[in-house]
Parts: sequence; structure tokens; C-alpha cells
Amino acid sequence: MKVTNSFVEDLFIKGMYHALIIRSPVPKGKLRGLECPELPESYHLFKAEHIPGKNQLANFKLPILAPGELSYIGQPVAILCGPEQSRLEQLAADIFVDTEEEPTEEAAVLCRQLAQGELDKILEKDGNVLSENYITGSQAHWYPEPHGALAVPGRSGRSVKKEAKVFKVHTCTQWPAHVRRSVEEVLGTESGEVKVSPARITTHLDGKIWYPSLVACLAALAAWLIKRPVKLMLSREEDFLYAPKRHGAHIQIRSTLGAKGEIRSSMIRLKLHLGSETAFENEIIDHSCLGILGTYDRHAYRLEAFRARSNIPPQGPMAGFGLAQSLFAAERHASRVADSMGQDPAEWRKNNLLPIAKNFAIGAALKNDIPLAELIDSVSAKSDYRRRWASYELLRKRRRGTKWKISEEPLRGIGIATAFQGNGFLHNDESENGNCAAELCLEKDSSLLIKTGMVTASSEDTWRSMAFDILGVAPGHVHITGDNDGPDTGAGTLSRNVSVLSRLVERCLNEIKKKRFHDPLPIRVRRSAKAARTGMDMAAFAGPSWAAAVVEVEIDTVSMEPLVRGIWLVADGGRILNERWASRTLRRAIIHALGWASREQLYYRDGQIPIALYRGYNIIPPAEIPPITVEFAASRSSDPKGIGELPFNCVPAAYIQAVSQAMDHPFEKIPLETSEILEAWNRKQAEESP
Repeated sequence: MKVTNSFVEDLFIKGMYHALIIRSPVPKGKLRGLECPELPESYHLFKAEHIPGKNQLANFKLPILAPGELSYIGQPVAILCGPEQSRLEQLAADIFVDTEEEPTEEAAVLCRQLAQGELDKILEKDGNVLSENYITGSQAHWYPEPHGALAVPGRSGRSVKKEAKVFKVHTCTQWPAHVRRSVEEVLGTESGEVKVSPARITTHLDGKIWYPSLVACLAALAAWLIKRPVKLMLSREEDFLYAPKRHGAHIQIRSTLGAKGEIRSSMIRLKLHLGSETAFENEIIDHSCLGILGTYDRHAYRLEAFRARSNIPPQGPMAGFGLAQSLFAAERHASRVADSMGQDPAEWRKNNLLPIAKNFAIGAALKNDIPLAELIDSVSAKSDYRRRWASYELLRKRRRGTKWKISEEPLRGIGIATAFQGNGFLHNDESENGNCAAELCLEKDSSLLIKTGMVTASSEDTWRSMAFDILGVAPGHVHITGDNDGPDTGAGTLSRNVSVLSRLVERCLNEIKKKRFHDPLPIRVRRSAKAARTGMDMAAFAGPSWAAAVVEVEIDTVSMEPLVRGIWLVADGGRILNERWASRTLRRAIIHALGWASREQLYYRDGQIPIALYRGYNIIPPAEIPPITVEFAASRSSDPKGIGELPFNCVPAAYIQAVSQAMDHPFEKIPLETSEILEAWNRKQAEESP
């Protein structure tokens, strides 16, 4: 089986049935039953009691169909299937979900406590104290197509006496092995009796990790019970309302500052809004703890991280596992400290970097010095940051104490922020998602077969280039499979395709090169990487990638709409395997990160996303994409590293700092609404000259 180029929505099999999900209408309560009129022939309704195996996703405490307790609006309670999609929609409207609604609740559970130094003694001394609250909102994944799956039952013929059922599942997923395991457990089949054919992954933003497994299980359940192919496609609206989103966060930081602006101590409280249940909870919490202290030195800190449970759909991950949210707060706090001391935020960062002798917050030891000082200098030179910052800062100080008036001249500001990104999971013991393997075979006709469990368009291009450079095999003679017939590569996230899988492919190619003229064809080579099975794997952040970004804005004094004049980003991503794809990845991520910071309003009200937010969700159109400059710095590392999350980890903080300088007002949340800028403007208009 090979990776299909088709969207799941385009797939069709003769005799195929369609399916749709019956969902909970209440955020919390008990499911009493379903009142369903008599269904026409060939139409079926299946509930939790019809599941032959486990009613749970593999590795996670997430039910396939609600067994009785309801946790959020939109939770699947049944699946309706039949030959005509339009008829299904009519029938679904007549099904009544009988519930006993209960009051919703939000409970903040303390998950982590970290401390360093003698915080109480430092706080007893007189000093400058800066206390701020930082808020990051939710963000929607925006895919080429909504989630969907096509399940096709068949026969394996592996046993003459008893034929074993085989399911082939087509879905767009970053984790084919998890789809297979989940479907096998739900159906109660033996290992190897489910085959997954993943559609080609393009832009995914981590929205295709675990949720496709849920959709695939629902389609497979219906196909198993009616013994027909079944396709389940979510509508755009359905996907937007109920699929996971980037989780929101509320972060409080109270820091005591020294005479030169150094952070002496910090008291930090993290509150992560992860919904009713979520996958990768430990991963998200520890990524957030790692990022919140950033890369800046302090004598002491106390950190408390809370997981907020509430009656909304499971949240996260998206373009990372919480690192972007916590780095936004860390970088905004750094700029606020610099502002409070009258210092250039770029110079403050260079003067307060974490020394190599100290570890990251959760204990990850760095292999090399932090190269952020060089990246700051590089991005500052390319953007003319220092001259512009000094000019805008002078104008900002001149406006203080005066009544602001509408002017033809826009207000301008510039901001800078830094970021880092790991290369893999911190936790691998729960779902073995950190394991990875690749198998290559040089065939008798000198073609090359690459078998893995995960393929993306960028990795295909990279591996074909590798095969040509190392073995001289033309790209057209390289065949790549990405289904569960190949080795399990774990989840395709956290840049593991670049930092782990591509290195395994390269090792296999070099091994084939050694054997090529000594061993007969075909030559088959397999290489694997095993992650730590207990505790946290600190190697993921021992050699992170780095970036520094500058954002310049101007604000029209009539519309109060910020206009981004330019974005500059310089990244240290180790050895860049494919510069064209790497540049495209960073540019695309910069656009999404800017949308998150500036306009993509998304929140839950009474347990659900207001439909108006779906209809008016405001992503950046091509005509409004600002000038973007992306460059790669010379790296001290020869290892390829992930870079896709870097813009999310630094661009929002740089953008908010730029708007804050322009308005002479410290904004501390994203996305930043125009109404909040207008409110700050109205306060400035009320100020009178001394």
C-alpha cells in the first residue's frame, strides 16, 4: 500500500455507505437514551453497546462513543449510517438525544511544582517588582479538508479453517500506527488485521495526530457491523466546532528585579485550559513548564502548573505542545522588564541569557552555548531594528503626558523576541510514540524502496535528494511507502520527521552504499531509534533549534487597525536538509503565528464555540500577507533539527511588543483585538498636557 495523493473526501468505492455522528447537546450530564423513529431499510444506528472491543482510543482515556457520562457539547454518542448522505441528515434531525443535564464545572488541578533557589529570602529584600498576567487564546487548525475516514472490510485468507477479517482504513493522519491500534482495539481484532492507508499530509499544524483515530474508529465500527465500506466525513462546521483546538492559557508572572534589570526571582502560575479530557496531557504540561522560564537567568523561581478541566471538547496540541503559549508569556515578560528599566529589549535579552552551566527549567542540559546573542544581532541588522527601536522609543516618550490626536502620521512600533524548539517527545512510556524506524531496500533493478510509517510531501522530496546524493538513484526510481506495512515511526510531530526519521533514512542509505558493490541485490537495511521508556527524555531539548524574530507595525489613528510593515526571522536549525522546504515551512508558520496573535478570535461560551465565530473566523488572506524575510544562520550543530514551531514561539510576542510600543501601552494577550487598541487610544485622548 502506498500513500494516496487523493483527499479522503474524493475516495469512492462501489456500494459504499455514508455515516454521520449523533452528538451530545449538553456540556455535562447523563445520557438516558436515544429516541429514534423507525429507520428505513439499509439505515442503521449504533451506540456504545454495539462496540465489540474497547470503547476507548489506544493509549488515551478518550471514549469512542459516550457510554453514559457526557462531558462536552458535540461528544459522539452514536453513529448513523446508510446509503445516502442527504437522507442521513434528514433522519439525524429526527433523533432526540435524551439527557439529564448537570451543572458545568471547571476544576484547576495542580500538576507540577518546580522551585529553585531561596525565593522567600530574595522577596524579603527591597526591590523593583513587576507583576503581569498573560493570556493566550485558542486557535483553529485550518486543513485542506475536514477530518474523515473510509473503512473497507475484507478478507485476509490467512487461515483455511477461519478467515480473519481485514480492514483497510483510509484517513489523513500524522500517526498511522495509532489509527491501526485504536481500530484493532475497538473491533477486538488481532494485531495486523487492520491496514491503514494514510492520505498525503500537507499543512497539518498537529491537528492530525490523535483525532483521525477517533474518526477512523467510528467509520470502522459501522463498516464492521454492516459489512460494507463506510465513509465518515465531518462537515467544515462540524470540524470547526468539535475537533481539538490550540489550548488557551492564563499565566501569571511576578518578578523581583535587580538594579540593572536582571530578574532576581519569579513566582509563576500556569493555568492550561485542556478541556474535558485530552491526549498527551503530560507532554503539554511539561512543554509548558519548560518554556515559561524561557532562556533567561534568574537566581530563584517558584513555578506551579495547573490543568484546568472544563466541559469543552478535548484541546491541543497545535503546532507544538504548549511551548508557544508559555514562550509568549516568557518573551512578553522579558520585554516588559526591559521597558520598565528603560532598556532596549534586544540588549536586555543578550545581557540576561541563561549560562551554559545552568539547565532548562525541567532539567534538560544544553549541549552547546545558547546562540541567541548572535541571532539577535543578525536579525537586528537585517531589520534595522536598533535604529528603528530608538526612533520609535523617542517618539513614544515625547507623546507621554499629552492628549493624543488623530493624525495623518500613523503610530509605529517594533518588537523583538527569541525562541527555541525541541526535537521530539519528553514522554515516551505511555504510547511508545518516541520510537522510530526506517527500512530501505535497493532492488535488483537498482530502484530504491523506502518503507516508513509516516510520509510528508517535504520528507519525500528530502529523501529523494538524499538517495541521489548518496547512491546516485534518480528521484523517479525512489519509491516511498507510508502505511503500517512499513516500520512504526511513531507520531509525525515535534519535527521528528526531520530530526529523527530523516537521520535514520540517511544512515540506511550510507549502509547500503557500503554494501552495494560487495553484496548481491536486493540489499535491505533497517535502522531504528528507541526512546527512553521511563521518566522524561531530556535529549529532546539537549540540542534545540533557535530563532530570533523582529516585527514592525504601524497603526492608523482612524481605523486603529495594525498594519504589519515587515517580519524578519533568523533561525538556527542545525543542518538544513532541504532549504527550499525549510524556508516554505517557516514562511507558512509565520503567517499562521501572526494570525493567532492578531485576528483569529476563538473562544467557548456556555460550552460551545458561538456559530458566529465559525462564520467569521478571520485568517490572513494572501493579499494581506506582509513582507517576510527568512534566513538561516550558520549552525554549530551538524544534526538536522526541527524548525516548524519556531515562528509560533517568537512572532506573537514580537508582534505584541511592536503594538505596545506604538500605543505606549502594555498589551498582554493574544489574539489582540482592534477594540482593545481603541480602548488604549481613548485613554490616551483623555490625558491632558501638564
